[in-house]
Amino acid sequence: MNYSLKTIILQTTSKEKLESAVILCHGYGGDGKDISLLANYWRNYLPKTIFLCPDAPEICKVNPSGFQWFDLMDQTSDQILAKSLVAEMKLNKFIDEVKEKNNLNSNQIALVGFSQGCMISLQTGIKRKDQLKCIVGYAGKIIDINHLEKNINSKPNIMLMHGNKDQVVPVNFLLEAKEFFNKNNYPVETKIFENCEHRIPSEGSSLGLNFIKKNLYK
Repeated sequence: MNYSLKTIILQTTSKEKLESAVILCHGYGGDGKDISLLANYWRNYLPKTIFLCPDAPEICKVNPSGFQWFDLMDQTSDQILAKSLVAEMKLNKFIDEVKEKNNLNSNQIALVGFSQGCMISLQTGIKRKDQLKCIVGYAGKIIDINHLEKNINSKPNIMLMHGNKDQVVPVNFLLEAKEFFNKNNYPVETKIFENCEHRIPSEGSSLGLNFIKKNLYK
């Protein structure tokens, strides 16, 4: 069975049975290869986990060598939401393929996203009826709070991280998301990095790894 999205796959480093999967969603204009650098570090500490880094489904309009989950250029908030729903459907299909191909349950899967990958991970993970184990989001936001609030179907553990000097997706979006998750009684952890722009700092990589390990390797 092939995956519906072109994917970089990092297999388990242990000879023991595969026990979990981490799906990593790259940012706007990036690709699976970009975010596989994070997976390559994590896999040394999560030996019974497979890592999957798909390319988003669309060619990026502003960077044709990269990909986008949905278009962000010259769009109204309603148009962005509508296009994100298409991406959500494709990511859901991919998650289902990961489950089937690797004989895993939803509670054995972690979803990780950076920037636009964080946005689509939060929307997809919260709306799925079969609850994923956890979501780790870097430098992202909730796409549409009103829409998400009306479509809550599960409550995975969540960790959100952001740089306080981020000028691409300002840090106030983390605070907005934290308020949303607290209001809706989610188990959410947050971390703001000082003097950090739109990126994943080494501390963020370590914190994300520890959060996933705590959730998947109980």
